Amino acid sequence: MNTKITVLLVDAFTTVPGKGNRAGVVLDATGLSASQMQAIAALINVSETAFMIPTPETDDHELWVRYFTPAMEVPTCGHATIGSHFARSSALGMDNGRVIAKIGAGNLPVDICTESGRKKVVMTQGEIRFTPEYDANLRMEILKALGLEPSDMIRDLPIQEVSTGHSKVMVPITSVEKLDSLKPDMDRLKEISRKISCNGYFVFAFNEDGDECLTSGRMFAPIAGIDEDPVTGNGNGPCGAYISRYGLLPDAPVFTYKGRQGVAMGKEGVIEVTVHRKDGEPRTIQVGGTAVKAGTMKVVLTADASGNPCARPAYS
Repeated sequence: MNTKITVLLVDAFTTVPGKGNRAGVVLDATGLSASQMQAIAALINVSETAFMIPTPETDDHELWVRYFTPAMEVPTCGHATIGSHFARSSALGMDNGRVIAKIGAGNLPVDICTESGRKKVVMTQGEIRFTPEYDANLRMEILKALGLEPSDMIRDLPIQEVSTGHSKVMVPITSVEKLDSLKPDMDRLKEISRKISCNGYFVFAFNEDGDECLTSGRMFAPIAGIDEDPVTGNGNGPCGAYISRYGLLPDAPVFTYKGRQGVAMGKEGVIEVTVHRKDGEPRTIQVGGTAVKAGTMKVVLTADASGNPCARPAYS
């Protein structure tokens, strides 16, 4: 039996279709199996597709959201959260309010607000966790895979995994020009990811004084089927925690800055990062931004000869 599914295409962290980071969004995925969701995500072939499942009213959440890359399910996704809640709130005519969504990383508070006539979505990310700093051998292995030299690193800062729900490896470097010229060895990054059980590498640099954005970044996650992700909340959020811990942000209870990403891909987007501090340490991270609808794709779910789910475009 064939099932038709409508997938919205939403570009997050931008107001211009074709820029920022594209997410697929299924507004009502009730009844779809994980394998069917994976088949749809593989067909859509953007970095993540969000499947939103309305749930009966409970005490702690009103919605279940699952995120799939073309290759696997992941516990959370920043741009697909912004994009999916932008699409859902637009469909519901919701200009302001809070939604509690159950995701793989736990319950996720998502705030919708309207500023100067434009909708903004802000997600409160999960618990901040820092792994121990990598040793010299692993540090060199990561640098070589990224095409970097030790001299490219910001002095006295570690290469380290940081998580706000989904860990990424933080790699701070001194030059935006070097950042934009990187051509990583994706196969080597995959090998390292298998070793460290972390799927992504967030390389970032600080912009010059006077730039509206404090940081510029790039995120590589080839083991997840994403050689490079244009603009990612799960890279910029942990980055905010990292630069706060190492004294590169003001020691204020709340500090907000902007990060730029996607320039090297021609998909520039801007993400807002808010760091909440307590007792001299980052405690909570929020990431937010705008989004814009970029299109719609109709998908037909079928099964192959072995009964495995398949997805193909619907042409009529």
